[in-house]
Amino acid sequence: MKSAAETRSVIEALSHQHPEADTELHYRNAFELLAATILSAQATDVGVNKVTPALFAKFPDARALAGAPAVEVESLIHSTGFFRQKAKALTGMSRALVERHGGEVPRTLEALVKLPGVGRKTANVVLGHALGVPGFPVDRHVLRVSNRLGIADSDDPDRVEQQLTGALPPGLWTRASDTLILHGRRICKPEPLCSQCAAAEACAFHANASLLPAPAKPRAASRRKAVKARPRSKPAASRRR
Repeated sequence: MKSAAETRSVIEALSHQHPEADTELHYRNAFELLAATILSAQATDVGVNKVTPALFAKFPDARALAGAPAVEVESLIHSTGFFRQKAKALTGMSRALVERHGGEVPRTLEALVKLPGVGRKTANVVLGHALGVPGFPVDRHVLRVSNRLGIADSDDPDRVEQQLTGALPPGLWTRASDTLILHGRRICKPEPLCSQCAAAEACAFHANASLLPAPAKPRAASRRKAVKARPRSKPAASRRR
């Protein structure tokens, strides 16, 4: 695994490649981002952005959403998938905000992860983007890209978070996560576009892949010469004596 200095160098290179890296979820406050991030599970940010305007127009804050009928919430978020579980998480999260935090989104990871439907990734998204508190969200893109680059060495999100936050100053955590996520979506896909990667020269995955022998070209099918079948000679007619 790369050193802290090497990790910072890799992140800097990717940051130059993706200067616009940021969350793609639309929100106006911490509550909206919290709800939108819960909805983004197994859904695209584009898909979430299509349903949140109507959701927040109907239920603009935690107090309104806490008492929302499940069927109404489900109908508004149906297209994001797993709508029943997500509706339950949204209303449960909202009730917990009202009961424990006066309807406000707490500013600590410890308090956020105690809310229904909120894990470390969701909590870190809200902390870093809406509350100005350093957070490092680790999703599937961060896992894939960081391990390929050699700046992390684990398939466990919590462990990767520890490795990356240990190598980077807190002020870079959120931006670094956004950068790795965007790089994973655009360049370092499951089938990576290594020729377009700004960090390819420092990438462990690319180095190992380049050492592999090129796939053998399929051999041209040998042409068999057509052999003309010789006509069988008819048996000589038996001579009559």
